[in-house]
Amino acid sequence: MELLTILLQEAANQGLAGMGAGIAAVGAGIGIGRIGGSAMEAMARQPEASGDLRANMIVAAALVEGAALFGIIVCLLVALG
Repeated sequence: MELLTILLQEAANQGLAGMGAGIAAVGAGIGIGRIGGSAMEAMARQPEASGDLRANMIVAAALVEGAALFGIIVCLLVALG
């Protein structure tokens, strides 16, 4: 919750670009959380498939994180430029 507070304060200081960066960061956290939760449920249902699920979970989390990082960089470029 402390991170969300910091992001919201920064958004207030930076305007809409800072808010966009905050939303991108929060969205990435939610996305990775959902990926992890779904993978844990799938591993609980089929333990023999845990290796494949783990590999796919890591790839999906990396894609979500990359998209969020791209969004943060674009927002920061807008704020500074």
